[in-house]
Amino acid sequence: MAEYVIPDAAIVEERFLAASGPGGQNVNKVATAVQLRVDVYRLGLAPYAYAKLKELAGSRMTAAGELLITARRFRTQDANRSDARERIAELVMKAHERDPRRVKTKVSKAAKARRVDAKKSRAVVKAGRGRVSFD
Repeated sequence: MAEYVIPDAAIVEERFLAASGPGGQNVNKVATAVQLRVDVYRLGLAPYAYAKLKELAGSRMTAAGELLITARRFRTQDANRSDARERIAELVMKAHERDPRRVKTKVSKAAKARRVDAKKSRAVVKAGRGRVSFD
């Protein structure tokens, strides 16, 4: 996957809101920040990719399966719109990357023996800390 393009059917809502940050008095007048809502189910992801996207998105994923991205880095609506779409595409591409499989390993017998010996030696030390009887 070189570049991922979000299908228009997946975009639920695109809202413009007043942004904080650079822009001077213009910030108070113009709604340049973009809030993009994407329906994850309409993206047609594989089950493993959906699970990983959910993990990557964290609190940006709603219970209804919508991904909510707010972009307010730039001073224009157009730049913020493309930034939001790029960020969603980036998340989806990261979700398609599979984690390497974990190779199961066993603890060696020598390591187990060392652990047991260490526990026994500590037990001897602790056993000597009991009450002293003067019999």
